[in-house]
Amino acid sequence: MKSSKTIINLFLALFSVALLTAQSTTQKKADQLFSKFAYAKAIPEYEKLVVSGRNTNHAYQRLAECYLLLRDFEKALPYFKRFIDDTSTPTNFYFKYAMALKSSGQEKEALKWFKQYKKFHKNDSRLKQFLKDGNLASVVFNSKERYEIEKVHFNTEYSEFGAFVHDGQLYFSSSRKTEDSDNVYDWNNESWLDIYHITEGDNYDKPKKFKGEINSKFHESSMVFSTDYKNDTIIYFTRNNYFQNKESFYTTKEDKNIEKLNNLKIYKAEKINNEWKVTRNLNMNADHYSSGHPSVNTNRTRLYFASDKPGGFGGTDIYYCKIHPRGGLSKAINAGPIVNTPGNELFPYVNNEGQLFFSSDGHVGFGQLDVFATIIAEDGAIKDVINLGKPINSEKDDFGYYALDNGVDGYVSSNRKGGKGGDDMYKFKFIPSLTLEGVVTDAINLQALDSVQISLYDQKTGDLVNQTITDENGEYKMFINRKQNYLIEAVRKTHPHKHVYFNTASTLRTTKTITRDIQLEPIVDLKILADLNKIYFDYGKSDIRPDASKELDKVVKVMMETYTDMVIQLEAHTDPVGSHGYNDRLSEARAKSTYEYLIASGVPKKRILSYKGYGKRRLINDCTGKENCSQEQLELNRRTEFPIVQFKKEDRTSLAKSK
Repeated sequence: MKSSKTIINLFLALFSVALLTAQSTTQKKADQLFSKFAYAKAIPEYEKLVVSGRNTNHAYQRLAECYLLLRDFEKALPYFKRFIDDTSTPTNFYFKYAMALKSSGQEKEALKWFKQYKKFHKNDSRLKQFLKDGNLASVVFNSKERYEIEKVHFNTEYSEFGAFVHDGQLYFSSSRKTEDSDNVYDWNNESWLDIYHITEGDNYDKPKKFKGEINSKFHESSMVFSTDYKNDTIIYFTRNNYFQNKESFYTTKEDKNIEKLNNLKIYKAEKINNEWKVTRNLNMNADHYSSGHPSVNTNRTRLYFASDKPGGFGGTDIYYCKIHPRGGLSKAINAGPIVNTPGNELFPYVNNEGQLFFSSDGHVGFGQLDVFATIIAEDGAIKDVINLGKPINSEKDDFGYYALDNGVDGYVSSNRKGGKGGDDMYKFKFIPSLTLEGVVTDAINLQALDSVQISLYDQKTGDLVNQTITDENGEYKMFINRKQNYLIEAVRKTHPHKHVYFNTASTLRTTKTITRDIQLEPIVDLKILADLNKIYFDYGKSDIRPDASKELDKVVKVMMETYTDMVIQLEAHTDPVGSHGYNDRLSEARAKSTYEYLIASGVPKKRILSYKGYGKRRLINDCTGKENCSQEQLELNRRTEFPIVQFKKEDRTSLAKSK
């Protein structure tokens, strides 16, 4: 990464600058350039030092660091190999070497040097991120969420990065050379960064430099539009710490080299007399640390940014300020340890659903900076972060994630292989995970049905794809794939199977949810609907026993609460022992006592069409008496039946007769 790392590494490099040495004129010149962040100019001077054979270990270390800071990890590796095994090598280089190896895809070797670093720095919390059970931690992300990316047509051999769309214009930062590009930044021998804009989605439009006071002789990047308390459009952007011709903390009157303006600040611009004027240096800024990469949430109640201010969790952290109704900004609040790490978190962005995206080299990723997204709990708190995976991320630096309002298109920046310049912009198409959800209800009373088993099958292969159970609200949810034919099978003990067919072949890319509500017809069996156990009577008696009353209470509940229009018949049956006359009288008495219990419990008489005892005339097995039947077989015939005549008023058909 080149020019964007001008912005990023103005945060990071301050931690890497060492004291000058004076062992040779060449080394002194190289170290002076290094201390001024002029890494591109320092490299050939350190190479001269290597050729001379003087203090080569120091030269190799600085060459490795120069290429690391220029984000060219492959070029750093040969220099690391020249000094990394030397006993005099500072142990902090072990971690840098491991990260460079990891970024270059050499994970086995990276693991070796992470472990070597751990021997000397076992309390470094970064190791908890990168080492799990003695191995490199894997990158875990939601594989159901996929991206497609392509390069934009306006990339150049220089650097383009960052994105913000406003009123159809795409704004970004670039170090491209123009007619007025007089100065070159010594960090990487590229022009200073300026803000450009282009018509979003127009593959033939050419970028234009943004007009007004925002672009200057310094670096500008990360421009976002917002509104003030008067609802007037304003701009927040990042620039070196310079304002109204006043030099910063690091600049003296005697030495005004712009290379020394190495901190970043966030500025505000307003449109005055139809021209953009830089009007304010914001209160989260200071001369002794950097703040940059502003981003505003959709309802403009928070300003997010990155800063290496004291008191954070690591190198640079994500912070936010509350935007008061009158336009003022609250004290900066750290986004917390779930987002921030001992590494560096940069380029915050909040989408229109309130989800925070950011880049980090402290969370486990594929290379150096990766793009991560927060996972939000129901109460709005951040509970975890996930890596967005490939191809959004790569083994190099990936940053500047920005999504359009439709939530599926956007931009990301990267210095990955195959690009045109130092950093390039890529347009992505997000293919969101597709969720199948629905509510299962009873077709008669429309009440939600819990405990329905929902099985999802691939129509083509017949394979079971997924399975779940409806909750207490009758709701179910599961992930599904696009461009596939599915069969849903809904099963419940109280309701017969039902099949629902659908496909996702023509589902739009913007669609995130497919809803399939299901209605199930209840089974025509009150014993199953009420989950009845055997209703027992004492031998030769018709009194309702306490255990029988509990079962009959279930019938009352179904008729009075579940199916309030249900009409039933009531039948009592006996076993074949005894005469017809005896069993007829006994079953009739049992039917009547059951009927009276239901009526006394509140069931309207009109909803029990009849009650009748059938004695031993409707046996359900081949029993004829005690001689040829077991006690269990006899018991099966002693039963009370509740044939359902109708479920609802408009259905006057006798379901009992249709069975």
